Parts: sequence; structure tokens; C-alpha cells
Amino acid sequence: MELERILDPECTRAGVTVASKKRVLEEASELLAAQHAELDPGQLLEALIGRERLGSTAVGEGVALPHCRFSACSAPVAALLRLEQAVDFEASDRRPVDLVFVLVVPEEANDLHLQILATAATALNDPGYRAALRAADSDAELHAVAIRPPEAKRAAGHH
Repeated sequence: MELERILDPECTRAGVTVASKKRVLEEASELLAAQHAELDPGQLLEALIGRERLGSTAVGEGVALPHCRFSACSAPVAALLRLEQAVDFEASDRRPVDLVFVLVVPEEANDLHLQILATAATALNDPGYRAALRAADSDAELHAVAIRPPEAKRAAGHH
């Protein structure tokens, strides 16, 4: 699953200013609900917080992948936020998080959910990709970088 199919430019934000994990999740819920009418921001926030209660979705290196299955969701959707100031996401490496990729999938989409999470986690594990995301100056630039994960660049003959 290519990230450009699920990550709208309108759900990509560079330089988000928030003070806590909860505010990050609120911001992402509001962004997604503004673009996808079937999503209620309050219910989505509750679903994302519920998932975080099971264990932090921070994967290390300043990256978090909050995600949930959501009954009102008809197709996978994502948001990407680059935070101005990193926030504590209770990461196992204890590093605060400044890159947040939020994934919401339909309730029954177990395999697809795991496949998209694996794709995002693999891409975000690449130091060059993380550096490029962090260097993006605008929402548009962040989106352009985000939808071209490292393996796509290599296939296109760069690097």
C-alpha cells in the first residue's frame, strides 16, 4: 500500500506546536475528521487514546505511529505531523517524539492495518528519510517527502 493513497496533503502538517501526547492525538483527530466526514474527532481521539493505553506507539528515534481500527472508517486514512517541539510519548528509547504518523483503518481491516503499519515503520526506520521529513519547511514539502519513502527513491535511481 503506497502512502500517497492514504495520506492526503491536507492531513500533513509541518511545525505543529503542541505540549503533550494527548494534544498530538487531538490535533491528528481533528485533521483527519476535517478531511473525512465519516470520522468524528472526539470518537477518533478516544480510539487513539485507548490504543495508547495498551502501550506506547512510539517506535524510537523520535517517531510514533499511533493507530487504531475505527468502525466509522471506510478506507485507511493517515495523518503526518512534524512537531515544532518534541513531546514525551513514553518511547522505549526515552527519546521525545517529533514525527507522528497516525493511521486509522476500518474495523475489519486487520491484515491491511498491519501491512500499512509495517510499510510506515520500515520507511521511518531509515535515518535519511527521517532527516528529510525533519528538514521539510512546509506542509507541502513534508507531504512530498512523506509519500516517497526510501525504497521508492532507490528504485527511481536516486542514491
